[in-house]
Amino acid sequence: MQDIEPYYGWEKYYVSADDERSPFYGREYNLNQYENTIYGYYIHPLWDEIGSETLYCKILFVDYERRYAIIELFGEWNDTLHNDIMYLKRQVVDLLNEEGINHYLLVTENLLNFHGSDDSYYEEWFDDVEEGWIAAINVPEFIEREWKKYHLDYYINFGGTLQVGNWRTLKPKMLFELVSNLIIRRIG
Repeated sequence: MQDIEPYYGWEKYYVSADDERSPFYGREYNLNQYENTIYGYYIHPLWDEIGSETLYCKILFVDYERRYAIIELFGEWNDTLHNDIMYLKRQVVDLLNEEGINHYLLVTENLLNFHGSDDSYYEEWFDDVEEGWIAAINVPEFIEREWKKYHLDYYINFGGTLQVGNWRTLKPKMLFELVSNLIIRRIG
């Protein structure tokens, strides 16, 4: 697990630790010491803590003018035991909402598992974005099944055309535009 790194190909465009408006502004990363763990397994030190024991993230890009954020997730999303959606919502999303962000693109290919609970935080997040959206790309099939079981498809767009295997070859703006157009087609 320590070898799974957040995507760093866009660091020439954006670094959340250097962004004064980011929840992770000022964070320092020690690449020589692995401290965080998921179930006793060390994880790469570039993943950002959000208060959860099992879910970590990395804000890959934010455009405050166009009002979107691209966030990569890693670990086990466990709402049953750890209420991970609460941590993601309170520690990351709420702060970005205050900065005007209303489009969220979640990169989920490094989610290892999902355990659901109630949907109140998802509903709150969905209500907060008003004229925006929440989308997840590259959701593993077994997690898609669980998300549907807990009716998260009411709040998060995922699956089908949102399996964007080549997302790393795109610039952030191009990825946002691609996903935005796919969402518009879905809801239009």
